[in-house]
Amino acid sequence: MIEVKIPTVGESITEVTVSQWAKQSGDYVEMDEIICELESDKATFELNAEAAGILTIKVEEGETIEIGTVVCTIDETASAGASQSAPVAKAESAPSASIPSSGGKTGEVLEMKVPTVGESITEVTIGTWMKQDGDVVELDEPIAEIESDKATFELAAETRGVLSIVAQEGDTIEIGALICKIEVMDGVASVPTASTTTEITSETPTGTPGYAAGHPSPAAAKILAEKGIPAGDLVGSGVGGRVTKEDAQAANKSAQTPTTPSVKEATPAVPATGGGRTQTRKKLTPLRKTVAKRLVSVKNETAMLTTFNEVDMKPVMDLRKKYKDAFKDKYEVGLGFMSFFIKAACQALQEWPAVNAQIDGNEIVYNDFCDVSIAVSAPKGLVVPVIRNAESLSFNQVESEVVRLAKKARDNKLSIDEMQGGTFTVTNGGIFGSMLSTPIINAPQSAILGMHNIVERPAAINGQVEIRPIMYLALSYDHRIIDGRESVSFLVRIKELLEDPARLMLGI
Repeated sequence: MIEVKIPTVGESITEVTVSQWAKQSGDYVEMDEIICELESDKATFELNAEAAGILTIKVEEGETIEIGTVVCTIDETASAGASQSAPVAKAESAPSASIPSSGGKTGEVLEMKVPTVGESITEVTIGTWMKQDGDVVELDEPIAEIESDKATFELAAETRGVLSIVAQEGDTIEIGALICKIEVMDGVASVPTASTTTEITSETPTGTPGYAAGHPSPAAAKILAEKGIPAGDLVGSGVGGRVTKEDAQAANKSAQTPTTPSVKEATPAVPATGGGRTQTRKKLTPLRKTVAKRLVSVKNETAMLTTFNEVDMKPVMDLRKKYKDAFKDKYEVGLGFMSFFIKAACQALQEWPAVNAQIDGNEIVYNDFCDVSIAVSAPKGLVVPVIRNAESLSFNQVESEVVRLAKKARDNKLSIDEMQGGTFTVTNGGIFGSMLSTPIINAPQSAILGMHNIVERPAAINGQVEIRPIMYLALSYDHRIIDGRESVSFLVRIKELLEDPARLMLGI
């Protein structure tokens, strides 16, 4: 029996809190497998199993204990079969086990675990399973999409065989956790077809409930709980009568009308409005939670101010109108506004380096390159991919990068590397009709430039009133590192370059 004690996690840390157990008492754990999370007043740490065996928890979640305290024990003499969770695992693998052994199976079972997808990513959420329990999958075939707080990744099968799903859609699991099992098949024997599988899984008479009858999958349970529909009222179409996600969605639509009381019955004191009063709850995605956390952090930890100016867009618009066709014919990409703003920002950043710098502890880090982040509204939330060394790119190279990154963002195909870093951000709320805004800094950067919609307004030009296309610009900046003189001068320089685009070409 091994006693697992709280290790020393820092010179000044004398106690920690057990925040969450990743395993339960009686579970079989592997050596170095993560078993719980510990929190100190400075950081969060993971505790790993020191040996393989049966876990016995000594300290409950929420308890604060001193360094060196025994937090659990591991019986290394016990086998995996003695685990309390073994019957569950056996039951879950029953569907795949019902497939005849004559299908080329070798008897070997490969356990697939969540791979490391980035240095700072500790957990992922199962987005969508592309294959179903019991399906035959091929080597390197995509079987699931997993979501982190930064990007979406495809999980490929590590061997050819019969899939047994462990983590359900919507589950959030840690890096290294078991996600599925594959019963390995050789490459010569015949592969069971979909019709064969259907015949096998339907051997149980339709009218006889199976072992999972009335029990929803985690994804189905979530949907039913949100809508207030008892799982026991449903007849599942899954293996053994299990209520699937599709069953829950279908039942939700059909059961909502008869089971929901009328407005008059539920709230007799409130007159009926004649319209529906349905509420829908959706769990925050990892990406949305991270965005929310970072935005609040920026508001609390920076001295953020915003300065404004306006720019006459007629010179840029005239230039685009004159050369856009020739530009597209030569470079096979459109000439948009973003290239003008990014090139103008790069020139201004080199003249006012504090706007391109960031604070790191007690130091200011100045960058002699311009890695410009562009804010893109993706289906799952706001992302900011980075255009590297934008100061050295031509107009057509900038436009090509903008198109490439925006397309990958909308397809949820951005990699971690494409979103990390960045020294300055440009965001264009004008495409949604925004006239004016105060954009929030993209930490750890120190400034962000906000573009807005172009509106024709009267302007004084050489003593005469003319109607001109005007855009308001906003620069939000961290006053701890950027002074008012620098922020205002930076924005004025942007205005000068855009109102006389020839300056961009000549670098003056």
